[in-house]
Amino acid sequence: MIRTLLAVMIVVLAGLTVTPAKAQQTDAGVEMVWVQIEAQPDLTRINEALRRRSAQLPNVNGFDLGSGWYGVALGPFSPDVANETLRQLRRDGAIPRDSYIARSSDYDRQIWPVGADFLTDEESAVVAGLQDQTQEQPVVQDVPEVEVIEVAPEPEPEPEIIDETPREARASEAALTRDQRADLQIALKWAGHYVGRIDAAFGGGTRRSMASWQEANGYDATGILTTLQRADLMDQYNAVLKGMGMTLVSDPQTGIQMQMPMGILAFKELEPPFAHYDETGDIPARALLISQEGTQETLYGLYDIMQTLRIVPPEGPRKRESDSFVLIGESATMVSHTEATLRNGQIKGFTLVWPAGDEERRTRILGLMQDSFTRIDGVLDPAAGYNESQSIDLVSGLEIRKPILSRSGFYVDRTGAVVTTSEGIGQCGNLTLDDIYNAEVTSVDEALGIAVLRPVQALSPMMIAAFQQGDARLNSDVTVAGYSYGGVLGAPSLTFGTVSDVKGLNGEAQLKRLTLNALDGDAGGPVLDAGGAVLGMLMPRNTDGRQLPDDVSFAINAQSLQTILRAAGITAATTPGGPALPPAELSDRASAMTVLVSCWE
Repeated sequence: MIRTLLAVMIVVLAGLTVTPAKAQQTDAGVEMVWVQIEAQPDLTRINEALRRRSAQLPNVNGFDLGSGWYGVALGPFSPDVANETLRQLRRDGAIPRDSYIARSSDYDRQIWPVGADFLTDEESAVVAGLQDQTQEQPVVQDVPEVEVIEVAPEPEPEPEIIDETPREARASEAALTRDQRADLQIALKWAGHYVGRIDAAFGGGTRRSMASWQEANGYDATGILTTLQRADLMDQYNAVLKGMGMTLVSDPQTGIQMQMPMGILAFKELEPPFAHYDETGDIPARALLISQEGTQETLYGLYDIMQTLRIVPPEGPRKRESDSFVLIGESATMVSHTEATLRNGQIKGFTLVWPAGDEERRTRILGLMQDSFTRIDGVLDPAAGYNESQSIDLVSGLEIRKPILSRSGFYVDRTGAVVTTSEGIGQCGNLTLDDIYNAEVTSVDEALGIAVLRPVQALSPMMIAAFQQGDARLNSDVTVAGYSYGGVLGAPSLTFGTVSDVKGLNGEAQLKRLTLNALDGDAGGPVLDAGGAVLGMLMPRNTDGRQLPDDVSFAINAQSLQTILRAAGITAATTPGGPALPPAELSDRASAMTVLVSCWE
């Protein structure tokens, strides 16, 4: 109803003459109209709608539309007021955009508020519709000066909601479907009042939980929820989904149908085997529909590839079976859930990526997606969404998970212990060997910049380092094995050089100076002589602000490494040295003992 501010005219000068006159009233025979805002197909839903709308808007009425449908309307109003009300409420977003002006003849009978009957009692309808339009207006004559003060009217009282009696509540409860009864038990369990099985049977345990919930929410503890109370309980339960826009999405290109939070997601692109849905607002969420033809080998390959993606953190439970897998990745910033199943030569599934710390909403949305997931006809064409731009850092439009730092290391015992540089170790949330095996730090010597790692599960390296017993000769040839490009090439590279000095630039006895063009990824790799014995470990190029030639590198000598390994409980193998190996054999030996050490967030 359109409210107007009461204008109070205060006469300032003496001798003012005011003649009251009634504003012209609409003829009592005028047809009153309504603003129709919602329709529902059954009594349960219309009762919930009326309760919800009454809490938001004044002058809410419920009507039987016939053919099993019921409507929510505001009014009654005169036509002019109805049009203005419709315009303003639409502008404010308070009612749906498809609301419209309805006539009383559009309705069969009134069902809300209880006892009201504006359809047959025309006089009451006119009075109700005109009660705010018949205010007295003062007619002012010869007014030299007037001060106008605007006074806000007193707010109207909230409409009284007439609830059901226990007998009426039982009758309306009897009309609930099995799913609706189960939903109530789920909501009661979520609210902390029900601990039994979700069986849709309202036995003693369910009745006690209903009474407990009623008492906690200020209702009479009858143990029988009325229609309004059931709506209140479900509103509480579903409040966490407000704004998520859960929508049943049917995608014929992927052959998948399921509910998705389309209030915060939108379709972006096809990059087989994925259909990408990306965030549209402030919640950093995303979803993938997975669809491709394939075999068990294809399914297993997808399982492995998914674990290399940035959207799947390495920590978290995962399970692979003969025809399906579930892959959960958890980090400080996100939780990723992927599941896929192979049936009739087609692999279909989905991924949901959600911000960490929002577990209640994530699990509710995930549950709805899982429960509604349905295979329909169709499977994603592998050529769909073809994009000529390519990148080794992307898989089907998804960024590959990359470490924050990659260096080299080498095996020093038969259980897979590794020695490497300590550079950046302190910032690692997780360490891996060859991007596959998780490792832990056993000991660190910060002064020398050396770290000793052990794999979480024992490994059996093909080759371990054998440290040279004697000292290296000046100008002798050396070879460094390392992952120069951070594992991009998939195998270690060999860099060749010579021993320039058996000590550092400042005379450090534990260092050797090499003439060798090394890259950052080579740091931590083994330095071998021509016979394959390990002379030391290549150090990072820390120049302390000095500009050194590109071919100047340094290595920690074998003696210092052995001391650190002994302190870590590792007895390293040694060798007196031997004749020079053929280049191919030296390369095989160096590559077999060298390992990629990756530092992850």
